[in-house]
Amino acid sequence: MDDIRLGVIGLGSRSDLVELAHRPGSGSLVAAACDRDPQMLVAAEERFGAGVRTSPDHHELLDAELDGVFILSPDHTHERIGLDFLAAGVPVFLDKPMAITTEGCDRLLAAAREHRTPLYVGHNMRHMPVVVAMRELIAGGAVGEVKAVWCRHFVGNGGDWYFKDWHADRRNTTGLLLQKGAHDLDVIHWLTGGYTRRVNAMGALTVYGGITSRRDRRGERMTEWLSMENWPPLSQTGLHPVVDVEDLSMMQMQLDNGVFASYQQCHYTPDTWRNYTVIGTEGRLENFGDTEGAEVRVWNRRSEYRAEADVVVRVHTPPGTHGGADPMLVEEFLGFVRKGGATVTSPVAAREAVAAGYAATMSLRDGGRAIDVDPVDPGVAAYFADGQI
Repeated sequence: MDDIRLGVIGLGSRSDLVELAHRPGSGSLVAAACDRDPQMLVAAEERFGAGVRTSPDHHELLDAELDGVFILSPDHTHERIGLDFLAAGVPVFLDKPMAITTEGCDRLLAAAREHRTPLYVGHNMRHMPVVVAMRELIAGGAVGEVKAVWCRHFVGNGGDWYFKDWHADRRNTTGLLLQKGAHDLDVIHWLTGGYTRRVNAMGALTVYGGITSRRDRRGERMTEWLSMENWPPLSQTGLHPVVDVEDLSMMQMQLDNGVFASYQQCHYTPDTWRNYTVIGTEGRLENFGDTEGAEVRVWNRRSEYRAEADVVVRVHTPPGTHGGADPMLVEEFLGFVRKGGATVTSPVAAREAVAAGYAATMSLRDGGRAIDVDPVDPGVAAYFADGQI
C-alpha cells in the first residue's frame, strides 16, 4: 500500500491528531505543514522528518500533491482555508467547528459539492464510547420515544483553555456557546435524530470579565500556562487582552422532530465533565463520566428518588485522547480519503451544530429572543446524504 500524502495547517495543541496519521511506510505520512510561527515549522521537521515541506502560508501548499489535508488552525480561519483546498481538489479534514457562522458553513458545503472534493469534519465525540453506548441504548428502545435531552457541561479549566488566547475574542469564535458547544449540540442532534429549528438563550461574561490582569501571549502555547493550581477563577492572571465571550451560557432548543432540548455551559466550575440526560416515553438515561470508568444508567420503573438504576452499562474506553475517540476519528478520515463513502461524522450535521450555536449566541446577545434556524439547502443535503458521490 502506497502512503497517502497528508498536509496539516496549524501546528498547535490539536495537531496531535496528525501524529496519529503519520505512519511512513504503513499507509500515510505527513508531507507538508503550515504554521505562522517559525519555531513550529522547525519543530515540524523534528516531528515529521526532514522531508516535510513547510510554509507559513497555506497557499504555497495547494500544489503540494496532497491526498488530504488536516485544517487545525484557529476557528475563524477554517472557512477561508477550507474553501481554498476544496477548490484545489484536496480532500479536507476540517476541525470543529467547521466555521464560526452559519453562512460560512453553508459556503463550505456548497464548495465541496461544486468541486466534488471530499469534506470531513472532526466531530470526534461521535466516536466516544460513552456517546455510542447512549445512542445504542436509545435506538434499542431503552427509554421509549425520546422527548427531551438536557446537557450540563462543566468546563473546570475554562479560564486556562479559553480566556488566555484567541478563543476569548469573539471575532475568532463568535462565542464559546458555538465554539465549545458545537460538540454537545451535535451529540444532542445525533442521539435524538433531529436538528434544531428554534432556539433562545441567556448568558453573560459573569466572572472573567472582572479580571484586569491581561497579557499578550503570542508565541506561547496553552500547555505552558495550563495548571490545576489556577483556582479559584477570580485568582486567574494574564487573560487575553480582549475578553468578550460569555463564560456562562444556557440555551433551549426545539428540534424538527418535536424533541425539546437544553444545553448549559459554565467555564469556572471546580470540576470538568459533561452530563447528558435523555428522557423518553418509557424511561430516562444519563451518562456518568465520559472517559475510562464511565457508565450509562437507565431508570424505567416508577419509584420515589433512588440512586440505583434499573440498567447500568459500563463503558470501556480504549487508549487515545478524548476518551479513545481521536484514533478512531483519524482512521475514519484516512479510510474516507482512500475509499470515500459514508462516515459516522457528517458535514451537514456539523453545520447544523454551528447553526444552533450561532443562533443561540445571537439570541443571548439580543435579550433572549427566540430565533428560527434555517435548514441546509435540500440539494446540498442530498449530495452529502448520498456519500458525496
